[in-house]
Amino acid sequence: MRKNLKNILQNLKFYYTIYNNIKMAKVEVLMEKKQKIIVVKVGTSTLTHATGMLNIRKIEHLCRVLCDIENSGVKLVLVSSGAVSAGWVKMGLTHSPDTVSEKQAAAAIGQCELMSLYDKYMLEYGYVVAQLLLTKDVVDIPLRRENAQSTLGLLLEKRCIPIVNENDTVSFEGIKIGGNDILAAYVAAISNADLLINLSDVDGFFDSNPNQNPDARLIPVVERVDDALLSLAGGAGTARGTGGMRAKLEAAQICYDAGVPMIIANGANPDILYDICAGKQIGTLFKAPAKK
Repeated sequence: MRKNLKNILQNLKFYYTIYNNIKMAKVEVLMEKKQKIIVVKVGTSTLTHATGMLNIRKIEHLCRVLCDIENSGVKLVLVSSGAVSAGWVKMGLTHSPDTVSEKQAAAAIGQCELMSLYDKYMLEYGYVVAQLLLTKDVVDIPLRRENAQSTLGLLLEKRCIPIVNENDTVSFEGIKIGGNDILAAYVAAISNADLLINLSDVDGFFDSNPNQNPDARLIPVVERVDDALLSLAGGAGTARGTGGMRAKLEAAQICYDAGVPMIIANGANPDILYDICAGKQIGTLFKAPAKK
């Protein structure tokens, strides 16, 4: 009798585990179906050659992938770096700008070139782009935040693709957001996004710097950003980029507070967005609690 009872209990435990796994799978599928607004952030190093000039083939490829994903029913917001880098080359400088005024002038020139390319390539696939240049007061001042939220919402409703960048030409310390990693997180929160995909020049978040340690291990899932995790982050990743892994962790914390999961993945090939949207395990997923 005791042996039979033990077998019954083991079977019940087994079937409960199977049921629970099926239940969890259904929840994951449901979450995938809800991912209708996705913010994609691309960094300077992803959009430019080593010379600092824009990688036109990469930008064209990115536009094609984004438009194709839009065709599937997903609404996209693009947070794009690259304006300053594109601008200082066109200004005739041989190096990245040193002064604030040079950086602001480069941003003014480079933003025009960036938007011209995005408009040209996305229009070929039937999509209209819209430019939004933000400063931190949009985040801090409720009325301005509501205005930005309303504008983003209407653009997405009309199937436009908003392209967001920080307004570097007027930014100063008091209203500077602090890089597009942070900006993308705020945009994800303001747009009530279901996911932020942060495309970088690394495969995800590692337990040490993969450029310095060949044995560095990728961390596929992060439940919560804490002090221990922050201690693993370094500085800026590349000469052309301004954000490092620490900025990405700060962005993940902003997303966590807003209930938006974030993925860090390598943007070398824009086709990686297809795999992410298909639910494949790519890069590092920073989880977030369910939205209230």
